[in-house]
Amino acid sequence: MVIGLPFWVNASPKRKRIYSTLFVLILAVVATLAGMLVPLSPEEAQMISDQLNRTITENTAQGTLISTIFLNNFSLCLLMFIPLAGLAIGLFILFSTGMAFRAVFDMQAASGISSATPEIQMSTALLVLVLVAATFLLEYVSYAIGMTESVWLFRRLLHRRWSELKNALKLIGLVALLLIIGALVETWALSISL
Repeated sequence: MVIGLPFWVNASPKRKRIYSTLFVLILAVVATLAGMLVPLSPEEAQMISDQLNRTITENTAQGTLISTIFLNNFSLCLLMFIPLAGLAIGLFILFSTGMAFRAVFDMQAASGISSATPEIQMSTALLVLVLVAATFLLEYVSYAIGMTESVWLFRRLLHRRWSELKNALKLIGLVALLLIIGALVETWALSISL
C-alpha cells in the first residue's frame, strides 16, 4: 500500500515545483542554523572573521563590492544547479555559511561589541531588519531555486525530457536577477555600516 500526500498528488506540476522549492528553502535555513551550532576555536573564528572583513574592506576601497558579492553568490548558485549533486553542494555551502556567521558572532562577543547596549533609533532598527530580511530572502530563495532545479533536472533528464534544460536556463536568469538585487541591497547595507 502506497500512502500519498494529498496536497502533492493533487497538485499541478507548477504547484509541485513551488512546494519543492519551499521545502528546500526550509532545508537551506536548517543547514545554515546547523552550521551556526558548530563550535569554533578562537583562532578559527578570528581567521574567518578577518578574511570576511578583509574582503569587504578591499572591495569597498576598489569599488568592486557589488560585483564581488554578485559573482560569489551567483557562482555558488550555479553549482547548486548541477543535477542532483547541486542539492548536496548547496546544503554544504549553507552549512559553511552558518559557520561563518558563528565566527563573526564569536568575534563580536569576544570584543565586547555584542554586550554593549548602544542607543538605536527605531527607524534604524527597522531599516536593519528590512535590509537583512531582503538580502536573506533574495539569496536564500535563489539558492532554493537552484537546489530544487538540480533535483528536477536530474529526474527529467533521466526520462529524456530535454525541455527541462529550457526551464533551467530561465531559472538561472531569474536567480541572476535576484542575486544582482541582493548584491545591491547588501552593498548598500554595508556602506551605511549596518
